[in-house]
Amino acid sequence: MDTKVLVTGANGQLGQTIKELFAVNSLGLDFTFVSKTELDITDFEKVSTLFEQNHFDYCINCAAYTNVEQAEKTPDIAFKINADGAKNLALACEENNVVLIHISTDYVFDGEKTTPYTVEDDTNPINEYGKSKLLGEQHIQNILLEYFIVRTSWLYSKKYGNNFYKTMMRLAEEKDELSITTDQLGCPTDTENLARFVLKLISKKSNTYGIKHFSDDEVMTWYDFARKILSENDLINKINLVKTSNYVTFAQRPKYSVLLGME
Repeated sequence: MDTKVLVTGANGQLGQTIKELFAVNSLGLDFTFVSKTELDITDFEKVSTLFEQNHFDYCINCAAYTNVEQAEKTPDIAFKINADGAKNLALACEENNVVLIHISTDYVFDGEKTTPYTVEDDTNPINEYGKSKLLGEQHIQNILLEYFIVRTSWLYSKKYGNNFYKTMMRLAEEKDELSITTDQLGCPTDTENLARFVLKLISKKSNTYGIKHFSDDEVMTWYDFARKILSENDLINKINLVKTSNYVTFAQRPKYSVLLGME
């Protein structure tokens, strides 16, 4: 019998990547993909009904509110999706014996370290997005024993969603000069690599439950990442990249958010 896997947030960049890579069912997995319009995770009754009717084995929660700037201005929306939504999924998983794989973020840390963050490090988010994601993690830990919280960083897809990679590709065609910040260090992570890590947890039937860190392993600034993107696509000579340390944002962001992965 195939392993039944629910993927929430199916229209996001990670959800679409999982669908592209694995929906062909080469791993003995039976996927159900639901978008926000098909399943609002903030509606517990709808979540509960879907779980009761389908007998899932795993739920991969890709649903999230990820607009860091807007979350600072309207935190209620971020907390409703990232915290209350995660709680609803955890309750449904607990009731129906489903393993939850929840995607979280490097933004649960304050960025004050100068060495990679481990799963044992204290959390201390400095913006509303990070606080909402941390509360979601805490709800899951309070409700479930069998769960994976997978923290990742600087997530991007070359094909799907709105992200830094696609923005750089677009701006390279539209502008002559771009100022990119050098005052944040992290590891840009391709959704394809994160998708493979998550599906490996399922295919191996891993029982090493708890918090995991996963990111690609190249540490760089946003300026470095922009330069890499443009170089890979032969666009580096089309635009003048300027380093800046004065990039102003409404939300505070961690200066250092390198994650140390542990299998």
